[in-house]
Amino acid sequence: MTDNGRIVLAVPSNGAGGLDCERSGHFGRCDCFTVVEIDDGAVTAVRIVANPPHEEGGCLRPVNLLAGEGVNALVVGGIGGRPLAGFTDAGIAVYFDNTRPVVADVVEALLAGDVELIDPSYVCGGH
Repeated sequence: MTDNGRIVLAVPSNGAGGLDCERSGHFGRCDCFTVVEIDDGAVTAVRIVANPPHEEGGCLRPVNLLAGEGVNALVVGGIGGRPLAGFTDAGIAVYFDNTRPVVADVVEALLAGDVELIDPSYVCGGH
């Protein structure tokens, strides 16, 4: 996940995005991704990446989008098998959290080691 202590984390987000926004529970249909750059355990930058409509490139469109943004970690509350395999193939670690509603809380939990890599049995059906 890290390159010299560096994490580029994407969190599916609702609304305008940002640390104070609501985390999206549906990865593929989020409004945007809040991308948080973390160096040696400290947040150094936050930016927003728009999520194109689900139809444009289907389930793998966000994989290519986030890989192109340098993301190396993603926290989701749910994800289909096809995009999970795509992220794995792209070298992006996928973590699971479906309890924290605010992006900043998800980031804090990841940094504290309270978020685990997703278990493949958690994938959403029908994707």
